[in-house]
Amino acid sequence: MKRKALLILSGAVLSIVVLGVINKTNIERLWFVKNLFSGAEQYQNFGRLHEMFPVTTMTAAEEVFNFPSGEQLELPKRFHYENSAIDVEAFLDATDTSGLLVLQNGKVRFERYMLTGGRDVNWLSMSVAKSVIASGIGIAIDEGLIDIQKSMTDYVPALKGSAYDQVRVKDVLQMSSGAAWNEDYSNPDSEVLKMGCVMAAGDSLNDFVANMTREFEPGTVNRYNSGDTQALGLLLTKATGRSITDYLTEKLWHPLGMESDAYWLIDDYQMEMAFGGLNATARDYAKIGELYRLKGNWQGKQILSAQWVQDATTPDAPHLMPGVNKDFPLGYAYQWWIPESSEGEFSAIGVYNQFIYVNPARDLVIVKLSANSEYGTTMTEEANKELRTLELFRAIAEKATGEII
Repeated sequence: MKRKALLILSGAVLSIVVLGVINKTNIERLWFVKNLFSGAEQYQNFGRLHEMFPVTTMTAAEEVFNFPSGEQLELPKRFHYENSAIDVEAFLDATDTSGLLVLQNGKVRFERYMLTGGRDVNWLSMSVAKSVIASGIGIAIDEGLIDIQKSMTDYVPALKGSAYDQVRVKDVLQMSSGAAWNEDYSNPDSEVLKMGCVMAAGDSLNDFVANMTREFEPGTVNRYNSGDTQALGLLLTKATGRSITDYLTEKLWHPLGMESDAYWLIDDYQMEMAFGGLNATARDYAKIGELYRLKGNWQGKQILSAQWVQDATTPDAPHLMPGVNKDFPLGYAYQWWIPESSEGEFSAIGVYNQFIYVNPARDLVIVKLSANSEYGTTMTEEANKELRTLELFRAIAEKATGEII
């Protein structure tokens, strides 16, 4: 009897210890999400999310591609935004820049890491991940697995009755699903923060998406919506019959010769946080930008069709054009942002100032990884500094080519 009682007691203690570890993990995750957009410094966290959340791994390529070095570029001293001259070094410091990488003609012309950044540090992409998910969709389209003119529910019957019922894949790619959504990071009741709490608690992202409701006629209003990308991630898994991690490792990560393992944050049901959960290094992010600069061709192999790259970076309807949205005057295509430009610029942009910027006319790709603690404290350019960052990139482009944009 004493032995049986001891075994029961030992089992109870073990259960308490296990629950304590699980709760500690969940508490850390919830604390992290709840303190985003509060003004708290985050550069200590963005390079170690794979230690805080469950993850899957996209392994580094067996045959790694290393960018050659080019003539070293000195950054401009200042750049201009509206009527103000902004000191470049002060701006990099103010936005908690962890990494800045400049490629021209596929060669590294500038590379610097600060704070907790580093060449081998996997940094949280935030919404830069959206452009990577779109790339997976593009590959699946090239393989005949997805038709963007078909509806989401043709591929994902579980979305019937949701905001995505009978909505074209193309409209979701263009953030024009019509779903009711609030992406205000300063509003604790916004859908984007609610979805973040779902992720932190380990609940089902798929269930969250399946319960979204409609507000607008699909294909008529461009409303930035992280739920749309999460729905695209679900679509990718159903159309390919594989996880996002598995599919992108084979189709994108290995063919590009990625030099480091990358991590996807996942919920407790093994679904990737498609809207912002990729963690990778600056050089590997740069390969995504370089792939698009080269119109989908990498070392002689067409990884993405040139037509997909063109479509993915070209707004094709009035509600998607630059300048239509007065709050944020960039245009939108297939999960890529499109500035008003005569040089074909486009960019992947993530909160806290993550960027993959591409200027095809100047053969330029710039990656900026950051932890701008002001981001989202208010939904203003003064806090978020995204339009300012684009002007910084243009100043770098001018310095790299000696020509004024």
